[in-house]
Amino acid sequence: MRGARVSGALIVVATPIGNLGDLSPRAAAALIEADVVACEDTRVTRTLLMHAAGMTGARRRGRLVAYHAHNERERAPELARAIAAGERVALVTDAGMPGVSDPGRHLVAACVEAGLRIEVVPGPSAVPAALVLSGMPAARFVFEGFLPRTGAARRRRLEELATERRTIVLFESPHRVADTLGDMARAWGPRQVAVAREMTKLYEEVLRGTLPELAESLAEGVRGEVTIVVEGAPEALRMTEPADLADAVADLVAAGTPKRDAIAQVALEEGVPKKTVYQAVLDHSGE
Repeated sequence: MRGARVSGALIVVATPIGNLGDLSPRAAAALIEADVVACEDTRVTRTLLMHAAGMTGARRRGRLVAYHAHNERERAPELARAIAAGERVALVTDAGMPGVSDPGRHLVAACVEAGLRIEVVPGPSAVPAALVLSGMPAARFVFEGFLPRTGAARRRRLEELATERRTIVLFESPHRVADTLGDMARAWGPRQVAVAREMTKLYEEVLRGTLPELAESLAEGVRGEVTIVVEGAPEALRMTEPADLADAVADLVAAGTPKRDAIAQVALEEGVPKKTVYQAVLDHSGE
């Protein structure tokens, strides 16, 4: 028998990233008792709700509402009004925590703006799971979500991360994994990397090696959800003085390497953005 209901609220519910056994009793209860379940894919969420019903022994009473990347801006105000009217809205995505590289932020922001009650039911997340499985330092890390897909924006972001000392965690689609590892290898050099796929599922696998090694071995792509963990920049790469960078470029140019290629090579070897090396050369030459 249910206790007295709390008035309207947004309940942000983390869902399993693969194994339904990771759904917590609290999450199951939140889904079953919600007036509305806002979800990315109603087919995926129906399966989850059936599992939740089996856990609780109760039938869900709420209606399913599609809330995804293509409609979240328009749907967020509608759901916020329902919450203001006293309904409890459970927000889920296909896997993991809503709002973390998944739809959710706009609805949370709308509820914050309206002064509505917001609760979070924590649960499974690919980020800490892959970080721990990688075996790399986990006390301090940075989560990058998805990198820009291609072009100048992607190159700029990789350059900006070149001197990041913390372990780097990011998501990538299965068919772009090799390209991403290759781009990181060219920007950061042969750092250690772990590629975690199908976490918590039957065919869970963690591949470890250097960026160039895994870029080559995964050239044909992988299957399943992928999380990439890369070691941060070594301290030595962050301590290079501008004069040292300029001297290294000058040595390569003196040996016959074109200036542009020399700057790129020094940036790769030292683990710093090319613009940093270029600026060091300018400063050193007095241009």
